[in-house]
Amino acid sequence: MKHIFKPGTNPNKPVLLLLHGTGGNENDLLPLADIVDPEASILSVRGNVSENGMPRFFRRLAEGIFDEEDLIFRTNELNSFLDEASTTYAFDRQNIIAIGYSNGANIAASLLFHFKDALKGAILHHPMVPRRGIALPDLTGTNVFIAAGVNDPICPQQESIDLKELLEAAHASVDVQWENHGHQLTMNEVNAAKQWYQEKY
Repeated sequence: MKHIFKPGTNPNKPVLLLLHGTGGNENDLLPLADIVDPEASILSVRGNVSENGMPRFFRRLAEGIFDEEDLIFRTNELNSFLDEASTTYAFDRQNIIAIGYSNGANIAASLLFHFKDALKGAILHHPMVPRRGIALPDLTGTNVFIAAGVNDPICPQQESIDLKELLEAAHASVDVQWENHGHQLTMNEVNAAKQWYQEKY
């Protein structure tokens, strides 16, 4: 997978896994990582799927309707990539915090839904529920921050509420920050994510 790895100044800090939104790339969220934790290593990945020339992490059938088969395949692909990257760059595979926006937040949530130890924690900006009707792994000790818009036209409020409940049912610790905006990534929610991260890590 196309990616950027930037070693941090503090090897004990988590590795920040950056996952962009539709049409983005591996450069998009680098400024967020610098805000959240300037000492942490960064692994920023570009999605392997193209939708009309726009990079994504998995295919969708329509707005808000995921191609579930591709989602599963791409989630496995990303998880395997993280295994390889931890060896290549010699970082702790058990110490990865994802920061995802929109489509990137959805693939991060999918990692949580499918693998017990894929992520130590996650900051999800405007995520949706990746899959329904499946048993989640035990996520005890996993911290998740969700930033959601009360009038987000792409990601309805109920999606964030459902995602929180599903993750908590799997014993994850979940905090939600509601923003009075649509689907855009706001500075306010980035700062809230930073504060949450500093309290947890």
